[in-house]
Parts: sequence; C-alpha cells; structure tokens
Amino acid sequence: MKLSILINAYACSPNMGSEPGMAWNWCTNLAKYCELHIITEGEFRDKIEAVLPTLPQGKNMHFHYNPVSNEIRKMCWNQGDWRFYKYYKEWQWKTYEIAKEIIAEQHIDIVHQLNMIGFREPGYLWKIEEKPFVWGPVDAKEKFPTAYLQRADLKAKFFINLKNFLTRIQLKHDKRVHQAAQKAAVIVSASSESKKSFKKFFNIESPLLNETGCYPQNKTLLDKKAKEELDLLWVGKLDFRKQLSLAIQTIAQINNKNIKLHIVGSGNNESYKKVAESLHVAKQCIWYGAVSHDKVQEIMQQSDIFFFTSVAEGTPHVVLEAIGNNLPVVCFDTCGQGDSVNEQVGMKIPLSTPQQSAKDFAEKISYLYHHRDVLQQLSKQCSQRQEELSWDNKAKQMVTLYSSILTNSK
Repeated sequence: MKLSILINAYACSPNMGSEPGMAWNWCTNLAKYCELHIITEGEFRDKIEAVLPTLPQGKNMHFHYNPVSNEIRKMCWNQGDWRFYKYYKEWQWKTYEIAKEIIAEQHIDIVHQLNMIGFREPGYLWKIEEKPFVWGPVDAKEKFPTAYLQRADLKAKFFINLKNFLTRIQLKHDKRVHQAAQKAAVIVSASSESKKSFKKFFNIESPLLNETGCYPQNKTLLDKKAKEELDLLWVGKLDFRKQLSLAIQTIAQINNKNIKLHIVGSGNNESYKKVAESLHVAKQCIWYGAVSHDKVQEIMQQSDIFFFTSVAEGTPHVVLEAIGNNLPVVCFDTCGQGDSVNEQVGMKIPLSTPQQSAKDFAEKISYLYHHRDVLQQLSKQCSQRQEELSWDNKAKQMVTLYSSILTNSK
C-alpha cells in the first residue's frame, strides 16, 4: 500500500524556479511513490490545476489551498521585508488547523514540513502528536563568510553582520525551532553546513539531501580537447554574494590570454568592468547581460568550465544545469554546490580570503588548461552525477526515510 503523506509547501508551482519550483518538483516526484495531500498558498492555483491533469501521477496529488492577500504576497516576493514573517507565521497556524481537518478525514502516515526551507519558520505540524513529523530539507547555515564582504556597500555589510548575529541567537534559543527539532522523527539538511548546525546547536544527526535536483539531459558529449582557448562561463546576479570580482581577479592571476571569461547575469556591470580594466583583463571578459534560459544552455554547451564563485547559496540550480550540460564545475566547497560537485565532475577550493581564493582558483583552472584530457574526463563523468542528483533519485531517498520512520515507530 502506498504511503500517504501530508505536505506543507507554502510556495509550490509548476514551471518556476526558486522555492515554488523546488516544492513542485519534490511533490511531483514523491507522487510517483506516495499519495500526497499538499497544503499550499493559493497564488499559483491556476497553474497547478492546469498542469495536474496532464501528469500520470497527478491522481496521487491532492491540493488544499490556504490563500493570503496580494499585499502579503508582495511582501513575500520582496526578500528582506521582515514584515512578511508575522503573516507567514499566521499562515502556518491556519495550515496546522487545515492539516488536523485532513487527518480527521483521510488516512495519513506522516506529516512533512517541506518549504520554505529556512529554519526560522518550522510551522506547527510538529504539534500533531499522533503522526511522525518530517522537516526539510532545511537551510540552517550558521553564518555568511564575512571575509568576502570586501566589495559590499555599508548597508549590505551592516545587514549581513546583523543577520549573522540573529541567526546564531535563533539557532541557540528560538523556542519553536527547538520544539519542532525535538519532535521531528527526521530533519533533512539542505547542505553540509546545515547538517553541522543541527549537530552543533541541537545535537541531532541530520541526513543530507540538497533541496533541489536535476533532470538527466542525455546531451551529446562534445570533444573539446583540441581547443586552444579555454572558455569559462560565469552566471549569476551581479551582487557581492556571487563574487564576480573574485572571478575577474582569478583571470588576472592566471595571466594567460587564451583563457576567456564569459559573464552572464543581470545587474549593474560598470564597476566590474572597471575591475577588469584595472587588472588588464578587459579583453578576456565577454559580457552578455541577462539572457534567456535557452541561451544560457547554449553557452554552457560551448564552454569548457563553469566557474561558480558564489559564497552564499542554497543549492544553486544553475550548477545542476551545468552538470546537466556535461560542463565541469570549479567552485567553493560550501553551500549546496559543495555537496553537488564532487571530484568526478569538478574541482573545489575551501573558503579563506578573496586574495587566497583567487590564487587557489587560478591554480585549479591553470591545471585544467594544461590537462585537457582531465577536463574531458570530468565532462564525461557528468552523466553519472546527473543520475545521482536527479529528482527521481532524491524522491526515492525521501521515501526510504519515510519508510524507515514508520518501521521504527512500530
């Protein structure tokens, strides 16, 4: 008999990225193996109801809507609007009441707090005594690495330092977070950093399952060994978290005119262009601005390395897309990219300081420039990693966790 799972997913929608797309992918893949009752906010109801009948597993997905006003939705989309948390907490309480009504009418094996993935709001499903509670994947990173705030403005520096301070206090002392953690049969960590936080602040062993997955692409493996140039691709919003200036410094450090940096992303690029000019690498930087998703995939196919310099992420979907395009990744060993990229598909460096990081990245990229056979092998090994990181594989791992909880509770 299929397991019946009640899922709390505030943001859930087909054909979207970020939190709504993440929850949708979890639900559509879990529904291949389980019966799901999903409580979600109503913003994407039309999209959900248009797509649901087209899915073979759609009959296993039962949506229950708990809508909020347009004003609250605007607060939610405006990341950094702290007012949203008050309304979000109220939404979670109403969802808990809806969940109790569903449990009174339906057979439910497990209740699962799926998203949003931040640890600060664990909802109230944990209060349902008679059902095992699963929470996660949860993002509970302790702090932003402040050594990389060099190019941030004063406002951003203040905000990040305040957030680091509050995060630590909340991890240590937030009553509801601790109550939810104690009641959970399993907390799933969204990254290795989150896993460390749950061990450090809660003394809980938390299995690691990054919150986002990929769809294996089966794209043709191109042979690029004979290329003289080495094309690096950098994709991201042009803000300090993504560390584009560090990518440019790395190019200068390598001092090899055959290495090009292709830069894709929205935001003001003038200050970064000045960095490239001052370091005499402006001719090696190719600027695209914001481009379509299809165009990014096309550039990935032509590139040799995906150079991802971000220091603060969840699990970045763009890294999984690179692996989906057989594009080896060079990145920091942190956040979700540190878990997704292994030595089969890329190279990683530890967090340190921007100056040290530029040297470390330069060393890795120079090595791959001179060892095209190694680069080709990393590219070839991407197909296996796609399978390991696939949504279907992640859903199977979650179902295994569900099953072990029910076995242990008998």
